[in-house]
Amino acid sequence: MNTENRTSRRTMLVKLGLAFNGIVGACVAVPILRYLLSPVTRERKVGYESWLSLGGLEQFPAGQTRLATYRNPVVNAWDGETDDIACWVRNVDDHTFQVFAVNCAHLGCPVRWFPQSNLFLCPCHGGVYYQDGSRASGPPERGLFQYHYKLEKGQLFIKAGEMPTPGRAAYGQRGGSKCA
Repeated sequence: MNTENRTSRRTMLVKLGLAFNGIVGACVAVPILRYLLSPVTRERKVGYESWLSLGGLEQFPAGQTRLATYRNPVVNAWDGETDDIACWVRNVDDHTFQVFAVNCAHLGCPVRWFPQSNLFLCPCHGGVYYQDGSRASGPPERGLFQYHYKLEKGQLFIKAGEMPTPGRAAYGQRGGSKCA
């Protein structure tokens, strides 16, 4: 018999090993590539720059602060009730509103409104905010995050989709920071 035409066991096992490693490498590479490309695909989703209604103006009496919720415009089917996002709406007068994110600017714990003292209080580390959202005391270095709002046809709308972050709010620019 001619031994040159037959594949040796060693050659066959090397080829099988290379094929197996290639399959495993492809399986590992797919999630990594999706993670790396997610900022590109996320920017294309509809809803990040949308205006959402919080309800009619009659739900927010002048001089009061009320809790409101809206549905996150960028949701997945498996999000369930976590896509309902709370915010605080303060009606300064009938034409001026302030809409605050419910999260503390320190570590993101949900703040509560106490009308007796006209203060927002954070239960986690004792952050205190005045009724206009500015910092009163505690570890937070800044006031509460605010959403942009508009009034249209008796409805209060907020620009929602992206959670406000200290970098965007503090520097007033889109992305990036002023750090050297």
